[in-house]
Amino acid sequence: MSRGPKGRGAAAGLPKFNQIDMRVVKRLLSYIFKDYKWEFVLVVVCIIFSSLASVSSSLFLEILIDDYIEPMIGIENPVWTGLLKVMGIMGIIYMVGIISTFVYNRIIAKISQGVLRNIRNEMFVGMQSLPIKYFDTHTYGEVMSYYTNDADTLREMISRSIPQFISSFITIITVFCAMVYTSIYLTLMTLVFVVLMFIITGMVGGKASKYFIGRQKAIADLNGYVEEMINGQRVIKVFTYEERAKDRFDVVNETLCKNATKANQYANILGPILNNIGHLQYACVGFVGGILALNNIGGLTLGAIASFIGLSKGFLSPISQVSQQLNSIIMALAGAARIFNLMDEKSEEDDGYVSLVNIEKDGDEIREVDYNTGCWAWKKNDEYIELKGKIDFENVDFGYEEDKQVLFDVSLYAKPGQKIAFVGATGAGKTTITNLLNRFYDINSGSISYDGIDIKDIKKNDLRRSLGIVLQDVNLFSGTIRDNIKYGKSDATDEDVVNAAKLSNAHEFIMRLPNQYDTYINGGGDSLSQGQKQLISIARAAINNPPVMILDEATSSIDTRTERIVQDGMDKLMDGRTVLVIAHRLSTIQNSKAIMVLDHGKIIERGEHDYLLSLKGEYYQLYTGKTELE
Repeated sequence: MSRGPKGRGAAAGLPKFNQIDMRVVKRLLSYIFKDYKWEFVLVVVCIIFSSLASVSSSLFLEILIDDYIEPMIGIENPVWTGLLKVMGIMGIIYMVGIISTFVYNRIIAKISQGVLRNIRNEMFVGMQSLPIKYFDTHTYGEVMSYYTNDADTLREMISRSIPQFISSFITIITVFCAMVYTSIYLTLMTLVFVVLMFIITGMVGGKASKYFIGRQKAIADLNGYVEEMINGQRVIKVFTYEERAKDRFDVVNETLCKNATKANQYANILGPILNNIGHLQYACVGFVGGILALNNIGGLTLGAIASFIGLSKGFLSPISQVSQQLNSIIMALAGAARIFNLMDEKSEEDDGYVSLVNIEKDGDEIREVDYNTGCWAWKKNDEYIELKGKIDFENVDFGYEEDKQVLFDVSLYAKPGQKIAFVGATGAGKTTITNLLNRFYDINSGSISYDGIDIKDIKKNDLRRSLGIVLQDVNLFSGTIRDNIKYGKSDATDEDVVNAAKLSNAHEFIMRLPNQYDTYINGGGDSLSQGQKQLISIARAAINNPPVMILDEATSSIDTRTERIVQDGMDKLMDGRTVLVIAHRLSTIQNSKAIMVLDHGKIIERGEHDYLLSLKGEYYQLYTGKTELE
């Protein structure tokens, strides 16, 4: 893994809510209208029917009381026909509202999950195009929180908040018109309570918003820390770090607890306050409406007062609901901003134009193939030139950050078929050199060439496919052993897989497994030993038949006996190829054509093993044990 600098991550630069809300909302709506325009239109139509049904039922209440119930009071033999007819109409209206609500809730569930699926797909596809530097400066837990916690807040917003906003807007408009029609005086009084609700919502919601945003970041930090601790359990137990790990977790967890507690406290007190304002408003409407009716002001009747109370409840209720959801919306927008920050990260640039291809020779005929056991080549003026594996670094300077240089004037070369080794303390720049060859990072100055071609001119995917790499930390993926070996060559045949496994000395232990090559392993390969995982890693590198191999401390974490098996597999893999080796065990590199000794980003010694020993310099100190590699 590349060893770039660690940073604070995207959350550290999260914009403020008042700067991103409309931009984020518009972007979310664009995902809805892109694939679910007509479904969303149907949702809006159903919400309109639901809102109109609610308003109509309140207006029918006035007719029901004034025209049917009140005239029937005191009559010995009332006629029920008209009353039953009106109640039947009201029942039909309520049923329309219920059906409309049922339909739009089912559709919005489909829309919300579909939009999230599309966002996750786009987020994952974009993540695959990011440079290694991004993953060097962001924890895995932080990235995972985008797909889990932040995505879930978006689901809540799309499935609940957006329909609630639409429903509330339509309800408020229709109810307000009905209220004005019923009584202008009571409407003006109701607006006083609405203004009061907005003032309180602004005061409480403003204080809660920063805690909801803080909670989102704290969740990401917690996820990152837990993921790190899970991966490092063996190290934690070896160094008895449990208590200190708990202490650090307590700090991270306490930060989340404080933010979540404050956010929920403000959110929880808002609902009761707004409900009590609503109750007070109902009482005032009844009291004032009764006075107006008794004094024959505004033409109010008993039915009109009952209708207005229902209307005012339908007017204040959506305002109260939106107010209570405000902090959830802020939290969702914060999560959306984090997701869009990831999606907007700059993709890895590739300005290369030279293609590296596999060719197959049949007499004088040469043809390109996807993958084969032939050779790699590049095309110049309609002529195929076979790749030999010559590597040249000339006066290379590099730093992961502009003000922190890591490599200083590094020059070296590897002729085709040579084995070049790099030794030096941790941080000396060994792995950085291989990162630059793969173009995980680009150099600040100087040049790196591959068979005389500047690597900046080679397409990155082609360059990396032609460079086999075996790392100290093996990354296996969930699937069969066969899948893992052919990971970089999906069209490999079973014969290719077996040949690669035999070359790496993995075939023997694979055949002893219950299902042999079809044995399923989890992502960590926990059922395999470190040596077995390393042999699979070597086979995975071998199957692509690369002209250049990079071995980054590939045997440093396995025992001596297993090392001999792995080393034998690597020797077969290295045969006929240019090899760059990083090793802590100097015994494994004595046969190298040249050994580069690095110190603080500079090559301080270079030459064959015997020559370096004769210098009695840094390499001599390392080899004799007078100086240890860190």
